[in-house]
Amino acid sequence: MAAAESPLPDSTQTIVAAITAAIIEHRLAPGAKLTEQKIAAIYGVSRTIVRQALFQLARDHLVTLEPARGAFVSQPSVEEAQQVFAVRRMLEQHLVEEFCEKAVASDFRALRAHLKQEQAVVNRVDVTGRTRLLGDFHVLMAERIGNHVLAQILSELISRCALITLMYQSSRAAQHSSDEHVDILKALEARDVAKAKALMEAHLLATENSLLYHPRTSSADLAQALGSYAA
Repeated sequence: MAAAESPLPDSTQTIVAAITAAIIEHRLAPGAKLTEQKIAAIYGVSRTIVRQALFQLARDHLVTLEPARGAFVSQPSVEEAQQVFAVRRMLEQHLVEEFCEKAVASDFRALRAHLKQEQAVVNRVDVTGRTRLLGDFHVLMAERIGNHVLAQILSELISRCALITLMYQSSRAAQHSSDEHVDILKALEARDVAKAKALMEAHLLATENSLLYHPRTSSADLAQALGSYAA
């Protein structure tokens, strides 16, 4: 029995990861309908497995389940967008303090290596790679100092931010984030807690202030958005 059931978590997690990536990488727009039958066909699994994946995504606030209508990529309201960024600002102030206190040379090297990747994809105008790496910078800070709870919370919040920026952010506004990360890292390396906190606050506020609050609601085709992740 155990052997027969073992593929279930992997299949469910594959679908969760694929839909999450499609949202973060802006291949699935807010409001896109996630049809169980279509997703099941893409991955060659049962609708039960798809339903489990959608329930997990709903718990992460990336998907909204509506009775008699089905599942949709969430569409954060302006108020929710403001709340998400407010929470991030609070958490990342603590993150900066903890990183300055605990980081060692290898942690700074890891962040510098990450920034090289960021800058490479920004220079290539690689929207997919840029979106993922810009968010990963913040998660990496928490992971490097061993605060895995904070890393997980930030990862979930950043996924929600991807939805928010997809709906509300102008394409030009995303270009400055990598340069701001460079400045934050310089302050961290100098162990200048006050400056690093001020830069992080300004960085997140700049992102929030760039939101236009005129939502984009066009949706990508499911097979196109998820096909590259299917087995």
